[in-house]
Amino acid sequence: MSTPPPYENAASRGTVAAVIPAAGRGVRLGPGAPKALRALGGVPILVHAVRAMLRARAVALVVVVAPADGVAEVRALLDGNGLPESKEIKVVAGGDTRQESVRLGLAALPDDTGIVLVHDAARPLVPVETVEAVVAAVRGGAPAVVPAVPLADTVKEVDPAPSPDAPEPVVGTPERARLRAVQTPQGFRRDVLAEAHEKVTDAVTDCAGMAERIGVPVVVVPGHEEAFKVTRPLDLVLAEAVLARRRAADVF
Repeated sequence: MSTPPPYENAASRGTVAAVIPAAGRGVRLGPGAPKALRALGGVPILVHAVRAMLRARAVALVVVVAPADGVAEVRALLDGNGLPESKEIKVVAGGDTRQESVRLGLAALPDDTGIVLVHDAARPLVPVETVEAVVAAVRGGAPAVVPAVPLADTVKEVDPAPSPDAPEPVVGTPERARLRAVQTPQGFRRDVLAEAHEKVTDAVTDCAGMAERIGVPVVVVPGHEEAFKVTRPLDLVLAEAVLARRRAADVF
């Protein structure tokens, strides 16, 4: 009889919940509403992101972490956009940083949650197959999982210049075949993610990086080109095109 993966039993118990930090302002999209509340195909980006999580059969609960002064507004927005009533959606107040917002989202999870997905509100078009692949990998024994795609461009490591317009000397060229662009949702055993947020207090760009800091192995599953992050105006144009194609084909 083969030995089961070290985390399989613990992760298989309990439910799956998704935490969506949406307390940021999204300044790179320009002035106006926070990024998560901008419209995509006539519907707020955040609503698309919540729907993407709810489409995954395994996900029983979505916790949206809203701006501290916008909980009621976000709750009303979600209630008014025809989201499935068969699954629970909570809205809680976030903090000043993404890490703090994720920690507050974790605190709102019920005790029976065994797997936590952390998803960027600004990735509204992630396919359900990607979400399910992340959940399956955690259930299969991986304590931390990220979806990712290979890089199309060569990457240069530079010595950062003091001003944005100054030339930057190249100090290295990483091997592109070994690099991946990481997406979300990132999936974790709940206790692993809680420990990472307890022990890592300096700024890290994603939760998987926090897991790495405490020595937890992180594995990659295939991501999807449509799970890109809507950060700049051009991203919003691309997202509109993808959504229009999906609607024409009746595929979501």
